[in-house]
Amino acid sequence: MLDTSVLIDSLTGPKHSGPSLQRALETPGQVALSVLVIYEWLRGPRTEREIQMQEFLVPASAAIPFSVEDAALSADIYRSVRRARSREIDIAIAACAIRHKAELWTLNPSDFADVPGLKLWRAR
Repeated sequence: MLDTSVLIDSLTGPKHSGPSLQRALETPGQVALSVLVIYEWLRGPRTEREIQMQEFLVPASAAIPFSVEDAALSADIYRSVRRARSREIDIAIAACAIRHKAELWTLNPSDFADVPGLKLWRAR
């Protein structure tokens, strides 16, 4: 499951993570993202071209919804981690990954290091 940091690093600026994302996308069903990542992605200063590239690679229509179960797990995690108040969206993204038994690919592993039960994915 992608974190917003991967979309930003893959599709904007110098696109450092672009090749890694392309390789990950070569295996059907390997890459997913939640609607929360779409929210974070779209609220940033995105160009029309960047949004088109995102839609081509990982369409928003295929994003995993944030469910009541995700909300409950997020609340549990929120109560168990430090600095939770400034990390609500990250915690919710992590909960979605945990509930879907997915590893989270993030470029900010320290933001997620204390989330119990979360597995982080490393680009190969």
